[in-house]
Amino acid sequence: MDPVASAVRLAVQEAVHILSSSEDGGHIISTLQSLRRYLGETETQAPPEEQEEFSRTHFSTILRCLVGKLSPDWLDLLPDGQLEELWASFFLEGPADQAFLVLMESIEGAASPSFRLMKMARLLARFLSAGRMAAVMEGQCGQQAGPASRLLQETLLTRVVGLPDHLGNRLQRETLAAFFPQNYFPLLGEEVLRVLQAVVDSLRGGLDCSVSFLSQVLGKACVHGRQKEILGVLVPRLTVLTQGNCLWQRVCWRLVECVPDRAMEAVLKGLVEAAPGPEVLSRLLGNLVTKSKKAQFVMTQKLLFLQYSCSMPMLQSLLGYLAMDSQRRPLLVQALKELLETWGSSSAIRHTPLEQQRYVSKALLICLTHLGEAELRASRDELLASLMEGVKSRLDSSLPPVRRLGMIVAEVASARLHPEGPPLKFQYEEDELTREMLALAVPRPAADGPSEAGPPVAPVSGESPDQETVDSGGPQAGWEGSDSELDSDDELVPYDMSGDGEQRGSKTPAYVRDCLEALTASEDWERWEAALRALEGLVLKSPAATREVSLELAKVLLHLEEKTAVAGFERLRQRALVAVTVTDPARVAEYLAVQFYALNYSLRQRMDILDVLALAAQELSRPGRLGRAAQRGSPGPGSQPSGAAVPAWKAVVEERVRCKTRRFCKGSTGRAAAAGPNEFNAVAGYFFFPLLQRFDRPVVTFDLLGDDQLVLGRLAHTLGALMYLAVNTAVAVPMGKALLEFVWALRFHGDAYVRRGLLSAVSSVLLSVPAEWLLADLLDELLEARSWLADVAEQDADEDCRLLAVKALLLLEKLRDRLLPLSSP
Repeated sequence: MDPVASAVRLAVQEAVHILSSSEDGGHIISTLQSLRRYLGETETQAPPEEQEEFSRTHFSTILRCLVGKLSPDWLDLLPDGQLEELWASFFLEGPADQAFLVLMESIEGAASPSFRLMKMARLLARFLSAGRMAAVMEGQCGQQAGPASRLLQETLLTRVVGLPDHLGNRLQRETLAAFFPQNYFPLLGEEVLRVLQAVVDSLRGGLDCSVSFLSQVLGKACVHGRQKEILGVLVPRLTVLTQGNCLWQRVCWRLVECVPDRAMEAVLKGLVEAAPGPEVLSRLLGNLVTKSKKAQFVMTQKLLFLQYSCSMPMLQSLLGYLAMDSQRRPLLVQALKELLETWGSSSAIRHTPLEQQRYVSKALLICLTHLGEAELRASRDELLASLMEGVKSRLDSSLPPVRRLGMIVAEVASARLHPEGPPLKFQYEEDELTREMLALAVPRPAADGPSEAGPPVAPVSGESPDQETVDSGGPQAGWEGSDSELDSDDELVPYDMSGDGEQRGSKTPAYVRDCLEALTASEDWERWEAALRALEGLVLKSPAATREVSLELAKVLLHLEEKTAVAGFERLRQRALVAVTVTDPARVAEYLAVQFYALNYSLRQRMDILDVLALAAQELSRPGRLGRAAQRGSPGPGSQPSGAAVPAWKAVVEERVRCKTRRFCKGSTGRAAAAGPNEFNAVAGYFFFPLLQRFDRPVVTFDLLGDDQLVLGRLAHTLGALMYLAVNTAVAVPMGKALLEFVWALRFHGDAYVRRGLLSAVSSVLLSVPAEWLLADLLDELLEARSWLADVAEQDADEDCRLLAVKALLLLEKLRDRLLPLSSP
């Protein structure tokens, strides 16, 4: 055995024995002082190898021993708080990560309220005020990425960021001010800065360091909603430190690059909000959007199209950041194209709130100010086509604010896109919003030189002095210099469209109606495929819009044929049809069930109907489906924002609190799954009963009781599945009665697959209907079924049928005490 390790181990064992058993204050204090030499805090320090062995192997043991001895009587063994101060020094001067974990462990394990709990909480407050949290994080910046290190970092990450929650749960009303989130996270930001300074100093000294742990801390804090507290401290200091300092800039870039993808959105949104301008944001982020797909999505899609809560300074910082580097400017051009396309979409004009339309319009104007003449010229035809289409859609709107947005953007955009032509003028009333948007239109120097940025554009309303002001509800356009009457277009200069070409876009549709149009009328196969792939997600995100066209969607999807070689076509079609059925279950399920017996359908289509009904019913009956649907349905370009986002956010927070909070109690620490209504309960009849109504009525191309026995077997299995998914619902009894009558009518069917479906259906009835209801309402049917099950179990030629019959009989046997009239076969 290593003599160093052996010597340290014996010394620690002796010290633990003395601390655990001795009541002599002098003996205890001499023991503690002898241990301090392993921390390098006394004149007679232990050799370095012994100090390292003690810190690595035995320090946590000593701390836990000290926590276990903490009591008023023990501290009073020496006067004037001598023992308490020496006791606290081990936590404040030893290895910071171990001390922090033992402190948190002792607080969570202490009885509440108690002397020990409050003492440990106050010691933790001293630990924070002494700057020891920086030591905790700095220790992880040089760790090797091994399994043990990752486990330690994950534990530390949870405790560091969740400290206010943990302490609040334990201390309740006695929580110290240092643990309030509004006090703790600014302190954490200061500690992160101290660690970053240490990293920079180490890099200057030629040492390798990692900021991955700091990135995780920053990301987790922002995900917890504490961007303002922590970034409010970090950003002002980093703004100064990164100015003219390349090393600090590279450290900041690496800090943000290492943020986990799940936290990237929260961090970037917080940085955009906290940064005083695009120059600072560029120094903090570098070319992050060209390196990280997640960051690119957040900066060019999420904050521009899916959210519209950013203030104008935030929007200017975001778009200015994209414009400040040649590698990022292509993203700005692409953003302008997508903004203009969204701004001019007739579907978006109808379905998005006015506030979001104003937000997109302002973003569009800011993009135009940042782009130079050469960049705009390269995409002029495409941009002008989108602009003209959008202006027409907006001027056709019945809402004056929507028309006014079209006029303002048309004036500014046409002047920037076609500066050599006469300026376009509209008449509209000016208000504060109009003046704000026109102020955004003042161009800024672009990357290809200030001289090419174009002349300042500041259109004004073209009011005539001898006419009354024209209301924004009646747009009037004319070319400057025309003396003709405003309501005459005889002498208007025609717009030069000689170079225009057909614009055929194959981008992914943004709205449900666009998907419906693409699947029914589009001859562009790329757009058709994109619509099919996007439809399921759009249906789940926009339930209100889906219900308006649910039957049309169901009909189109049911008859949809593969026009091109689309990978996974059948799967995409089925999932989209299931999503439509789940969104509008009553109408779509009834429609599909009726179509199951209609003419001119293939057997494949009829079995598709059964599959869709079963999958939709399974989704509707799934516990907690409402919460997951709310989380999925984040507002998109065509969705209306409402208070529905709050429950989703609250559910996420409650789930994180539940997962990250440790509770100590005598009983079970788990919590039962949240109960919720079975959504299938209210609509089960629409799925079930129409499928049973016409099974014995053949049509020209479909005979369930004849040659189409494969479909009959699938129908029996589907009915059994629907019965099982309706467990304990009010409609279960009539469903069970109808299903047993269906089984009784077909019990002697010659096809084994059909008989297996019938036997499964019987088991579904027994599993789904409560015993009391079986006894009261289905006793006669069960008596008839029992004799048939016994015959099948003994005589059926198919082994699977015999096995299913035995299982059904076993279920009946479990009900024997309640169903007394039953007798043995």
